[in-house]
Amino acid sequence: MKYYLKVLKNYAVFSGRARRSEYWYFALFNTIFSIGFSIFFGLMQEPLLANIYSLVVFIPSLAVGVRRMHDVGKSGWFLLIPIYNLILAFTEGTKGENEYGEDPKAKTTLLKE
Repeated sequence: MKYYLKVLKNYAVFSGRARRSEYWYFALFNTIFSIGFSIFFGLMQEPLLANIYSLVVFIPSLAVGVRRMHDVGKSGWFLLIPIYNLILAFTEGTKGENEYGEDPKAKTTLLKE
């Protein structure tokens, strides 16, 4: 849940890098919330409210996707390539610093020590 909130706090931050865990936990919780809102508001005959949630999280979803592509050393435009972007999303990020910033995994490892 902390990664979901982290992505929402970085609402439109397209620079930097996002770890796999940040990207996939956001995807998981976003899917759960989307399904939950769709069912709840569908039963209440107000599907427009579920669509509003989808619009609200569209930019953060795009931003975390771009940061995920940056973590593997690719441009954010790789999100537009259907299957390849999924492969990149599962790929481990570049170790150490790359052209998009510091390794976020190395930062958390240093904090734990």
